[in-house]
Amino acid sequence: MTGPTNRPPRRSALLRTTTVVGAAVPLCLAGWFGWQAVSHDAPAGATAATGTAVASAAPGAAPPSTAAAPSTAATPAPGGTPSAATPPAAPPATPSDAPTPGTAASTALTGRTILLDPGHNPGNSSHTTEINRQVDIGNARKECDTTGTETDAGYTEADYTLDVSRRARAILTARGATVAFTQDGDRPWGPCIDERARAAADAHADVALSVHADGAPASGSGFHVIMPAKVVAGKADNSAIVEPSHRLGLLLRERFHAATGEPFADYIAENGLDTRSDLGGLNLSTVPKVFIECGNMRNPADAKRMTDPQWRQKAAEGIADALTAYLTSRG
Repeated sequence: MTGPTNRPPRRSALLRTTTVVGAAVPLCLAGWFGWQAVSHDAPAGATAATGTAVASAAPGAAPPSTAAAPSTAATPAPGGTPSAATPPAAPPATPSDAPTPGTAASTALTGRTILLDPGHNPGNSSHTTEINRQVDIGNARKECDTTGTETDAGYTEADYTLDVSRRARAILTARGATVAFTQDGDRPWGPCIDERARAAADAHADVALSVHADGAPASGSGFHVIMPAKVVAGKADNSAIVEPSHRLGLLLRERFHAATGEPFADYIAENGLDTRSDLGGLNLSTVPKVFIECGNMRNPADAKRMTDPQWRQKAAEGIADALTAYLTSRG
């Protein structure tokens, strides 16, 4: 989130996964299978298809890749010889019968609305005048927005946050949620931090989460979650969201670490948690909200992970799992 840069953003590649599954049937079983086909006709469309339905996905959204469903044809156990008198037992469930990791198709979040806030904007570096404008955050005035940071190779925070947020949106939508964005790469710059804070209330969201990456000294690594301190000043009064935001922060720390293996930050915060009163996105929010700094883009090890599409999919799964746990558990 720190370390502004004017280097042009680079778009990340989408994760693509292809699975090819083949099944071999011994010649001696051909006749038996033919008899089975005549005696036990399966209804059309019996094979389950694996997929993720993404409702109202914005143009350019990057849904997580889904492996092709393997064949569900029965295969005898090694060394087994089926007979017409004793048909073999049904085969075990195939991957097509189970949810794809991170994209469990369910109605767990039906009726819930989530606001995702991808930090910064790929176009901010071309609109420095606009983003340097000061805005009121309740207890101070700060810049409207910043350009964000980037890796040494030029992969920008703005591109990272959009990619991970889009992946998380696909997972959450598959679980029944309505997901709104503060920006989806669909505006030339911004929005300003005060507008980002209002966006959750405008969307009638139940919860909000801001996705970021840090630009700390290269010696530091790890992720941390930022929770709101109580701020009652000027136009800010976030008293009602402090406690539920803390609960969300704890869940996010747990689930993100479990999904990605990323350690807690060793250069800031304490055990992966930080509480701040200087962020307009938290001061002005009227909906439970936290920030996550997914890693330090200036650290070579963190940067290597964050530029890997497969790791970004895990990051999205950790974020989605935390939001799901928050919305489906009692506080």
